[in-house]
Amino acid sequence: MESARCRLGVTLGDPRGIGPEVAAAAARSIQGDDRPELVFFGPPGSPAAPAADAFVEAGEWSPGPEPGPAGAAAAAAIEEGVRFVTMGRIDALVTAPIDKSALAAAGYSFPGHTEMLAVLTDTETVGMLMAAEHTSAGGPLRVLLATTHIALAAVPAALTACVLVEQASLCARSFRERWGITSPRLALCALNPHASDGGLFGDEEARVYEPALAELRARGEDVAGPIPADTVFVRALRGEFDVVVAPYHDVGMAAFKTASFGRGVNVTLGLPFVRTSPDHGTALDIAGRGLARPDSMIEAIRLAQRLVRSGAASRHSA
Repeated sequence: MESARCRLGVTLGDPRGIGPEVAAAAARSIQGDDRPELVFFGPPGSPAAPAADAFVEAGEWSPGPEPGPAGAAAAAAIEEGVRFVTMGRIDALVTAPIDKSALAAAGYSFPGHTEMLAVLTDTETVGMLMAAEHTSAGGPLRVLLATTHIALAAVPAALTACVLVEQASLCARSFRERWGITSPRLALCALNPHASDGGLFGDEEARVYEPALAELRARGEDVAGPIPADTVFVRALRGEFDVVVAPYHDVGMAAFKTASFGRGVNVTLGLPFVRTSPDHGTALDIAGRGLARPDSMIEAIRLAQRLVRSGAASRHSA
C-alpha cells in the first residue's frame, strides 16, 4: 500500500450547495506523484467516472433541483459510494456536505451522514470525530462527540457512563489501528461548569463520569477527567491530550471550529472503511458564486489517504 496510489470515492453532496465546487477545486489543487485517484458520485449529470472527469475538468455543474430531489440525489450518491468501498473498488469515502432537511424531504429519516453510514454498513457503534492536524494555535486538535445530533435538553439523559466508555474505547482503538497513535491520551470534557465544582452545579461528574473513568482505566486506557470545558481544549491544543471527548455537539464544535475553521475534518469512527468529510455545511447561499474555499475538502482528502495508508501499515506490522 505504501507505493500504491490510493483510490478515494468522493460524494458531491447536495447539488444545490457548495459540495460539487469544492470537490472540483480540491481535485484540481491536489497535485504531485503522491496524489490519490478520485472517483466522484452524484449529483445527476456527474455520476461516477468517466463523467466525473469531465465535471472536474470543467468545474461547472447545475445548482440542481428542489429540496426533495436534491436530497434524493445526495442520498443516492452516498449509497453508491458505500457500495464501491465495500466492494473494494475504492479505498475510502470522502463526503461533501448534505442538507439534512432535503434528506428528510426525500424520505430519509437520518439526522446526518454519520447515522446514515452506520445503517448502510450495519455498524452498531460509530463515533463522530472532528480532527484538525493544524490549527490557529499550531498543534492538532481532535474532538470526539459523545452525543451528536440531539437536542440540548436530551443530552443529560443520553450521556451515560456506558456511552462515555463506548465512545472513548472506540476512539482509542481507532487511533491505534488507523492513526498510528499506539498509546492515545484521552480527556473527558465535563458536562457542567467547573466539572460541577464538587456537586454544586450538577451530579453528572460524580454519577456518570467517575464510573466511566474507572472502567476505561481498568481497560488500560490513558484517560483524564472530568476536565472543565473552559480549560480542556486549551490543554489539548498545547499537546497534553490526543483527543477530547466532548459531552455534546456544540461544546465540542464551538471550540473545534474556533481553532480550526476551514481546516477541520469530520471522521466517522467504527465503520469498516475510512470516511472523512469537510467541517462545513452546504452553504446554499454562496453556492455557484465562486466564494467557497476548498481547504477543508482538501484536508478531508489528504486525511483519508493518510488513514488508509496508516491502517494498511498497521495491519501489515501486526
